[in-house]
Amino acid sequence: QVQLVESGGGLVQAGGSRRLSCAASGRTFTSYTMGWFRQAPGKEREFVASISWGGGNIRYADSVKGRFTISRDNAKNTVYLQMNSLTPEDTAVYYCTRVVGGHAEPFGSWGQGTQVTVSS
Repeated sequence: QVQLVESGGGLVQAGGSRRLSCAASGRTFTSYTMGWFRQAPGKEREFVASISWGGGNIRYADSVKGRFTISRDNAKNTVYLQMNSLTPEDTAVYYCTRVVGGHAEPFGSWGQGTQVTVSS
């Protein structure tokens, strides 16, 4: 079983940047496509970005294209999400998880996520 721990969230002003990390323990997640999802208060959880195991296939939600960058370091079992030009609409709890067939497929259950709050 793979356990994922998200970190790096916090309070940031609009226009600012934040880098999220997702560290995996237990079995390696090297062979999996990994992704970031987010859930704002009162809204459904939504896809943000995903990256294939080798990094050659990357996808972004239209709402974050050009502002967010997903990357991974398989040697460190870590996935990152660099977020730039943040807006209050980016306020949400951010989660990382495995992606299968374009859909989230958590290793057992979702992690605790990391809260990102963007002030205007």
